[in-house]
Amino acid sequence: MKIMISPAKKMKEDMDSLEICGCPVFLEEADILRRYMRSLSFQEAKKLWCCNDKIAELNYRRFQTMDLKRRLTPALLAYEGIQYQYMAPAVFESESWKYIQERLRILSGFYGVLKPLDGVVPYRLEMQARAEVSGKKNLYEFWGRKLFEEVSKETDLILNLASREYSRCITEYLAEGSRISGRSGRIRVLTCRFGEGRGNRIVETGTQVKMARGEMVRFLAENQVENPEEMKGFDGLGYHFSREMSEEDCYVFLKGKYI
Repeated sequence: MKIMISPAKKMKEDMDSLEICGCPVFLEEADILRRYMRSLSFQEAKKLWCCNDKIAELNYRRFQTMDLKRRLTPALLAYEGIQYQYMAPAVFESESWKYIQERLRILSGFYGVLKPLDGVVPYRLEMQARAEVSGKKNLYEFWGRKLFEEVSKETDLILNLASREYSRCITEYLAEGSRISGRSGRIRVLTCRFGEGRGNRIVETGTQVKMARGEMVRFLAENQVENPEEMKGFDGLGYHFSREMSEEDCYVFLKGKYI
């Protein structure tokens, strides 16, 4: 089982807490994107990022001085978003780190796919950014099926805890899964949804979903979860598995009485 999650926009450096363990598998592609971002003017980069001047100035400066092989931070400690705050990897025990290093994969518009202990530098480049690189009209075309092939290696089950913006990099290629070298049979993607049940609807709130995804990763790591059945015991933040609302490839966790 592999677990895929989204990155976060906000990043930091932390070169002291933990040693890195390896480089991103698509470092050459990241360097292509680095050179592309450095070629943009400040206004072009700001438009691509859809952000205010302060954020644009920080990230424009980052790309202008970026060195992909120096001042590296373990990927899981580099992201500062809500999901990562609730995951709280800084307090993981050694067994939890071993578990997530083997199973967790962070999808990234800049790096492609990251293992938790891959060495990274802070960047800003969302997958949905309309970056025309290497003759491609956007990052989805730039990455193609590479991310799918990397995440689905050595597994027939992918647990999807990523946003649609990132998970589509994987799900768009499911029907072609058997074309991977040495692969036969179906690759299953199991998506988790977190919300409140209102009638026959599941109401999801962005911030709450991010919090729940982080809690779920921590639950999986602390309990060394090996199969989907064990996931049903998740009860973080008041969520409970809903048998009625869940399907084979979509597990639903609800708050409140309707479970």
